[in-house]
Amino acid sequence: MTTVEKNITWHETSVTQQAYRENNGHHSGVIWFTGLSGSGKSSIANELNHLLHERGIHTYLLDGDNIRHGLNADLGFSEEERKENIRRIGEVSKLFADSGTIVLTAFISPFQEDRDRVRASLPEGDFLEVYVDCPILECESRDPKGLYKKARQGQIKGFTGIDSPYEAPKHPDVILESHQMDIKSCAEKLLILLEDKGWI
Repeated sequence: MTTVEKNITWHETSVTQQAYRENNGHHSGVIWFTGLSGSGKSSIANELNHLLHERGIHTYLLDGDNIRHGLNADLGFSEEERKENIRRIGEVSKLFADSGTIVLTAFISPFQEDRDRVRASLPEGDFLEVYVDCPILECESRDPKGLYKKARQGQIKGFTGIDSPYEAPKHPDVILESHQMDIKSCAEKLLILLEDKGWI
């Protein structure tokens, strides 16, 4: 332990998570979208965020590409850096949840261990893992960013689903088969889930 770590003390705040929730009028927590590139994570998360916003729900959307433009701009795509990417997002997500906000995160987050670590860091019931399940052939045919093509041509190394593994969730809270459902239907299914769980 370094000298700096020895001198860190947790500072209790006067406004609690419960107070934020009561002020906002709804529960808070993390909705974690995971799936292959091109599966529709960002599109579904964005649509759900829009539906919640229309209802006056306090939300924030954290998207994988957007975060790498700022907070995680210093990280590459090695396995170690991907784990650090998810660790940071997990910590940021906790801060949003603590502020009474429903935070939606859209990240490939290929490793089960990393997703489980984020879940374990939050109170039970405050983390919903959403598996956006889409066959890789469908994702590759969509290829909205042209990344699969580059990976197949060897221009991108360690691309998830091509030459780097993706570990599908073992026990997700919900599975969205985005190759069989449109974006709006997926978002509406999640809206019903949030109502059933008493988040909204």
